[in-house]
Amino acid sequence: MPGEPDEVGHILVVDDDAMVRQTITNYLEEHNVPAASVSSRQDLSRHLKKAHPSLILLDLRLGQEDGLEVLKEIRSHSHVPIIIMTGHSREEVDRIVGLELGADDYLAKPFGLREMLARVRAVLRRHEMGRAAPARDPERGGYRFNGWSLERRTRRLVNPDGAPVLLTKSEYALLLAFLEAPQRPLTREMLLQATRVHEDIFDRSIDVQVLRLRRKLGIDPKAPRVIETERGVGYIFTAIVEPF
Repeated sequence: MPGEPDEVGHILVVDDDAMVRQTITNYLEEHNVPAASVSSRQDLSRHLKKAHPSLILLDLRLGQEDGLEVLKEIRSHSHVPIIIMTGHSREEVDRIVGLELGADDYLAKPFGLREMLARVRAVLRRHEMGRAAPARDPERGGYRFNGWSLERRTRRLVNPDGAPVLLTKSEYALLLAFLEAPQRPLTREMLLQATRVHEDIFDRSIDVQVLRLRRKLGIDPKAPRVIETERGVGYIFTAIVEPF
């Protein structure tokens, strides 16, 4: 197993299969990507206390442990990019849940190592672009919809109960794109441009962001979904939007 580097910049592989860990870490290091690996939730916790990986490749089946719970635990205190790895009969369900819990992408086993490396680089690139993107100039006003409000100057989203809802930079940009063009179908390409995602990233990365935004806007299960899928086109924001 590769050593656990203390510097920022390595990829951490979390999988209980020693062969999988060895294969992935060897391939990453052959392509000049520092890598480390752990086999359990406990080892992962110990690793994160002393090191700061740039990205985590997380298997959703860690022996008897639930990888989704591990994902939830990581997301409770960290925004480190995470790619989940699935490979069992309920993989589609777990993929969706994993994306909604904050995973940045997924790989279905068995997967090609070249695809794995491409996805790792794409997620890292997107994450770095999000951190490096300059803040917009303060903008006045905002939008109201279904009892929610978004203030542009502070980028503050408030739910109908008056509680603030935290948005990432990409989620804010995505919501703003919808609010500026309500009840109008928007293609994935338009939304990718709005969230400043590089064009060579897989198209479904925008689907990940929409899943997250839907989750944050879907507190009341009885309320109609405000972001609908427009088959063959992209997405449409169905709520009545009032600028202020």
